[in-house]
Amino acid sequence: MLKVAITGPESTGKSTLSVQLARHYQTVWVPEYARSYVGNLDKPYTLADIKAIARGQLALEQEAQQGAKKLLFADTDMLVLKIWSEHAFGQCPAWIQEKLAQQEYNLYLLMGVDLPWEPDPQREHPHLRQFFYDWYKRELEALGVPFVEVQGQQQDRFNVARQHVDALLQQHDPLS
Repeated sequence: MLKVAITGPESTGKSTLSVQLARHYQTVWVPEYARSYVGNLDKPYTLADIKAIARGQLALEQEAQQGAKKLLFADTDMLVLKIWSEHAFGQCPAWIQEKLAQQEYNLYLLMGVDLPWEPDPQREHPHLRQFFYDWYKRELEALGVPFVEVQGQQQDRFNVARQHVDALLQQHDPLS
């Protein structure tokens, strides 16, 4: 199974693109576990909550793999949790860093910050989008994983992502 992580700062269309790609390739996508987890908290989140979110995200992905057909799209990954944790608490639990190092995505789609910010009670940093984008890019480069930057409006993003996913499929199954 080929796995594609859609990553990047808040309000960059990760969920929208995940749904579009899963529909197009007739497979499943893994939603962002943090949305429901934080949505159900009645207090500010803590470092312990980020650990719980990481475990929940991994469990969701494991579950989604059962229904995936050739491709799996993940709306978030351990990199999101690492950056979130380091920014919010100045540290990232070693367990999350270990899981990040063990991730096996065939492609990362790094979402650009050129879409308009959409307010949401769970989003925190509209003024730091470029800062976070640059951070994600540095981290992906340091990990040495295959990634592409995805810019433009929604249809442009979908087209660029689809071209790269098609190339990935071709690379792994030249007869398809």
